Formats: sequence, C-alpha cells, structure tokens
Amino acid sequence: MTTVRASRAYRGAVRWTRERGRGRWWTIAIVAATLILYAVAWPTLHLTHEVPAPLMPVVAALAAGPFVAIRTDPALGWAVSAGAALAIPRAFDLVPGYDYPWQVVHILVLCALLVAVSMRASLQIAGLVWAATVVLFFTHVPGQNGWGWALGLTAMAVFGLLVRWLVLSRRQLARQEEVSELERARRAILEEKARIARDLHDIVAHHMSLVVVQAQSAPYRLPEVPEPVRAEFESIGATAREALNEVRGMLGVLRSDNLADGSDGDGERAQAPQPGLDRLGDLFEGARRAGMVLSTATDGDPAGVSDATALTVYRILQESLANAARHASGAPVQVGVAYGPDEVSVTVRNGPGRAEPGPGDRGGGNGIRGMVDRALAVGGRLVAHPVPGGGFEVRAQLPRVPAA
Repeated sequence: MTTVRASRAYRGAVRWTRERGRGRWWTIAIVAATLILYAVAWPTLHLTHEVPAPLMPVVAALAAGPFVAIRTDPALGWAVSAGAALAIPRAFDLVPGYDYPWQVVHILVLCALLVAVSMRASLQIAGLVWAATVVLFFTHVPGQNGWGWALGLTAMAVFGLLVRWLVLSRRQLARQEEVSELERARRAILEEKARIARDLHDIVAHHMSLVVVQAQSAPYRLPEVPEPVRAEFESIGATAREALNEVRGMLGVLRSDNLADGSDGDGERAQAPQPGLDRLGDLFEGARRAGMVLSTATDGDPAGVSDATALTVYRILQESLANAARHASGAPVQVGVAYGPDEVSVTVRNGPGRAEPGPGDRGGGNGIRGMVDRALAVGGRLVAHPVPGGGFEVRAQLPRVPAA
C-alpha cells in the first residue's frame, strides 16, 4: 500500500507541475493577445466612433481589456464587456458611414467571452450569458442582422458546451484509467502478500510444527528421560505451539485484503483473537519455564484499556523478554506494568547476563525498532538503553485509548 500511495503522490506532483507550467504559458498568451487587441482598438477607434482624444485609450481599454479575464473569470469579463457595449453607443456617436454600434475588436471579445463562459461557467450562468448576448446584439445591430447574429451566437454557445462536455469526458476517462492502474497495483501487492504467506507456511510453519511434534513425543520416545528434562520438553512444546498459532494468524493477515486497503496499522488486529492483557500471566509463566529469573509488579486497574494498547503492551513485553533471554542469559529481569488514569507504563529491566554479545548490545537488530514503531502507532513512546552496571532497560508510555 505504501508503494501505491507513493505512486499516487508522484503522479499528483507531476500533474501539478505540468498544469502549473501550462497555466503560466496560457497567462502569457492571453496577456499578449489582450495587448494586441488593445493596440488594434486604440488607433482604429476614430474610424468607428467620435471619441475625444483623451478618452480614446479608456474606450479602447473597455473594448479589449475584458479579454484578459477569459481564463480566470470569463463571466466577470463578459459582464464588463457587455456593460461597455451598452454604454459606448449611448455615450459616443458613430462616425458617418459606420453602422455597427461597436468596434470589431469589441465584437470579437464579446464572442470569445461567450464561448469561454459556455465552456467554464455553470450551465445556469452560461444560459443567462447566451440569452443576454443574443438580446444585446438583436437590439443594437442594424437592419435585419439581429437574426443572423442570434443564430451565430447560439452556434458559438453550443460549440463551447460541446468542448466543455468533451473535456469533462476526457477527465472522467483519465480518472477511470488512474483507478484501474491503482487496482492493478493493489492486485500486485495482494499477489506478493500471498506468495510471502506461502513461503512462510512452507518454511517457518512446517519446521515449527516439527519442533512441536518432537517436543511432545520425546517423553514417549525416550522413556528414560528424567522428570526435569520431561518438564523442559513440555515447556518447549507449549512455547512452540503458541508461536505457531501466532505465525498462522500472521499468515491469515497476509492472505487478507486488510493491508491493501490502507489499514496498515490495523492488519494484525484484524485476525482474532489477538493476545492482550489477559495473557500476560501466560507470557510471564512461559518465560519462567524457560529458566528466566523473572519478577513482576502490576499496579492499577487494566479495565478500559483499548485492544490496540493491550496488544502493544503484550508485544513489547514479549519482545523485551525475548531480548533479555538472548542477550542476558541468566540475568534477573524485573517487569513493571502500571495502569494510570490516562497511560499505561511498561518497564522491563535486566541485569548483566552470561550471553554474548553483552546485555546492552542490542542496537543492531530489528526488535527495538519494531517496539518503537508499535508504541508510535498507538500514540505512545518507547525508549531502550543500557543502564549502569551492564544491564538494559526498556520503558514505554502508552495511552489507555489511542487517539482517533
């Protein structure tokens, strides 16, 4: 799922960069076109309207300037241009021999803005702009040309709507293609998970099953086994069975869709039942059966602790005791679990042991990193460090109920 998200983010960044580049070039082109229209409207204004020389730049700007809004807000540009189209014929007389009430540049800008509104504005605004433009031309153009302009303006509006629907359909097609690509990536992830599950089943589960069978059958195959050794075999068999059950639970997670739909942190908890606070006693007893000198202290009421926090507490204690057994064999281990009003505190501390490497030499593996990740996943924190005298300590502070 992380790969799918990264791919989606990368495509989004590329798309945003491309759109930003295209937008910059569109802005440059529109400004350039507006300046060209203005450069045409100003020198030719005296050919169409009797405008005093000081006002000619202003009137030419009203005719050509609204074009600059054709991409950002075509409805506003049309409103300014239509308002100017109503005011200019009433404020200034036409030059003899010129019949139309507006300059050619003004007419071109009005038509372009009509098409842009049809393409970009809502259908209600597009219909209102089309009707107002038709009425404007029908009432101002000379002779019988109003009907021709009404037909031509309608064709322009329809053209804009067709372009609008074409663009929308292409965007919907692009979205569908993206969904299909994400689905293919999700399918690839599911297939990889299934392959990993098969490999784990063939390798880990098979050999662990043999360990369970050998440990359980040893007292019967070897009648002369003394009682302490027989008890040790029973302890090995019980521990191996518990580990095998957890491996099978993780295989179920790998075969499910939970991790592929974005719920990475909840995938392990999707398989029930998961170990919680009610199984801490079994965990401690298993450690003692394995020969660990373990003392435990529990304070407070565990009622109300969420399943997520309970599972995290169990896993942190499980990993910490396993580390103590590997790296500090024979060392005394103290475990403390305190249930506060808002937090659960977990402490595991061992003294120096006999195993090599030394008891504090645990930074190179993945166990501590995994515990830190588990604590962070529920909104807590965990620190692990050597202590004076050669021991090692793990301390975690976890919320009773993780924040949403």
